[in-house]
Amino acid sequence: MSRIVTWCKNGRDVALVQSLMPAVVAAVFAIGNPSFRIIPAFLAIIGVGAAHLAANILDDYFDYKADMLSDRDKVVRKGFRAMMVKYPYLTDGSQTLATTRKAIANFAIVALLCGGIIFAMRTLDQGFLTPGGSWWIIALTAVTAFLAYFYSAPPLKIAYHGLGELEIGLIFGPLLMTGVYYSACGSVDWSIAFISVPLGILVLNILFTHSFIDMEGDRECGKMTFALLLGSKKACLIASLIINTLPYIIIITAISLKILHPLYLLTLLAAGRSVWLCASLVKFYHGDPSVPAVPPRWLGPMMKDWNQVREAGIDWFLMRWMTARNIISTFCLMTMVTKIILTIIAK
Repeated sequence: MSRIVTWCKNGRDVALVQSLMPAVVAAVFAIGNPSFRIIPAFLAIIGVGAAHLAANILDDYFDYKADMLSDRDKVVRKGFRAMMVKYPYLTDGSQTLATTRKAIANFAIVALLCGGIIFAMRTLDQGFLTPGGSWWIIALTAVTAFLAYFYSAPPLKIAYHGLGELEIGLIFGPLLMTGVYYSACGSVDWSIAFISVPLGILVLNILFTHSFIDMEGDRECGKMTFALLLGSKKACLIASLIINTLPYIIIITAISLKILHPLYLLTLLAAGRSVWLCASLVKFYHGDPSVPAVPPRWLGPMMKDWNQVREAGIDWFLMRWMTARNIISTFCLMTMVTKIILTIIAK
């Protein structure tokens, strides 16, 4: 058990919010469907978490082989600010490339087992090649696995060509949520396709915030992020403002067009954090990366020992990154609350 906990931590379990929350939202949206089944819904969520951990460790594996941390160390010695906390379990010798490969395989096996059981259940219920058949699982899994593997793996190394953030938004938004929804109820509905777009944008926001405030480190180590692809901090700031406001615009527009119920305005409760993040990035753009000594509680959960974070010199990064993470958690929570209330009212 301790080994599992260790590898979950190595796999950055703190980032599981960006996959598990959209997965749970998709499962909640499926509850009102007559074909909803709790077991495949639960297995889909577990499978998503395992696949996410495998993908994170795989990213570390290929970055370590590319010696990216050594490049970042050179950035710091040049006087630039760069995020240095990366695959510490490999750099401190507590794990090897062999044990890392084993961990990736183990998490991948868990994900595949969950997917295999769901596939068998849905095939028995609906067949394979029918319009609502289990071929959906094969198709979505194949596309997602391809994108996840080549996120940092050669020869494509998508994350090194400025498209990593867009890819992750697609994976953790439309692809993930469509897959979980289908697993839970055996069909695909436009409602989940629509709600998955703003959630995918908010997942993208987590990575884009990372790449925006870590531009110098990524530039020096040769990792072409979306922020670097845009070319300037001014362009990144404009993009960040768009990314942080677009999910709310989509929700408000959908309500105006009567596609969504007005109760979905509850998602605007996450907007305060979005405003803080944008203001913080404007400050960063003008050359001031500092953040409050103590994270304001209304920004949501942060690291427990914040003094340790400050001493490590990464508070400027983590407060912004974790705020972006907390935006999506609140948005997802309000989406689920709204859907549950509307489902109860409909009965």
